[in-house]
Amino acid sequence: MAPTQAAGAGPAAGRLARGTRRPRRWSATERRNLRIGLALVAPALLLVGVFALYPLGFGVYISLTNWPLVGPYHFIGLANYQSLLHNAVFLQSILFTLKYTAIVTVPIFVVGYALAVFVRSNRPGTTVFRTLIFVPYIVGLVAESFMAVVELQPDSGTANVVLSKLGIVSVSTAWLVHTGLATTAICVLVIWFASGLTMMLLMAGMQGIPAEIYESARVDGASWWRTETRLTMPLLRRSIALSLIISVVGSLLAFNQFFIMTDGGPGTSTVSVVMSIYDTAFADTDVGLASAMSVVLVIVVGLITFVQFRFLQGDGD
Repeated sequence: MAPTQAAGAGPAAGRLARGTRRPRRWSATERRNLRIGLALVAPALLLVGVFALYPLGFGVYISLTNWPLVGPYHFIGLANYQSLLHNAVFLQSILFTLKYTAIVTVPIFVVGYALAVFVRSNRPGTTVFRTLIFVPYIVGLVAESFMAVVELQPDSGTANVVLSKLGIVSVSTAWLVHTGLATTAICVLVIWFASGLTMMLLMAGMQGIPAEIYESARVDGASWWRTETRLTMPLLRRSIALSLIISVVGSLLAFNQFFIMTDGGPGTSTVSVVMSIYDTAFADTDVGLASAMSVVLVIVVGLITFVQFRFLQGDGD
């Protein structure tokens, strides 16, 4: 019986020995490599902490106070967040921003994809065409918004002159004082502005697809539509996800075009979320409430971006 007991006790003793084994000590080379790695990433971590994490944390703290633009403040807890539930202008701005995002996202992608398909070939003049399409994004939305204000003026704006000759509108149409017309004008401007970036992102992805794949599809008799939907789009999954996320986030954070072209009017019908935050902080001098709005916006944008990323990524990602 003694040998049998010894044999049975052997595995248990081995497990006990493994459970009490001391952690492996790092060698001098490993410790030196760790210090070098920490030293290399320390500047980046410092920048992230100073310019991202600290402002975010401080903004959350301000949202828990009645911080004015000038003067003393007091800690009030979640009172600012509770007041947002009854803030009609902020709630209306959320609905308007979501509607605006839904209107412009699909046309930006469709126009950008069509332009990318056109310029991915080596036809003569595609380089010049690609540059002209991308120029609006380089110029910037601020400058183009001021240009649009001039071109949309009643009686003197180029838009009314051209559209009146086509019989679409009258020459005295006031685009920026009617909610529907102002929203339409801003959406058209933003689609024109952002389609160039989408075109460049998708074109870069298309150029990374081997030509042999398209040759094989043509040999198999695949039509152009089938090639695009069954071949190009699946291979562009990452580029499509990136372009849609940039478009949606940019639309949710829209400010310049509304501030310049309509100033939120008529009334508050074209006030975006960011514009509502701006007015609360600098017109109403309630920085605490504006910070609470900003925290809510950050959470909403983060959740929408996360859902987009999860929905658009493939099974193998």
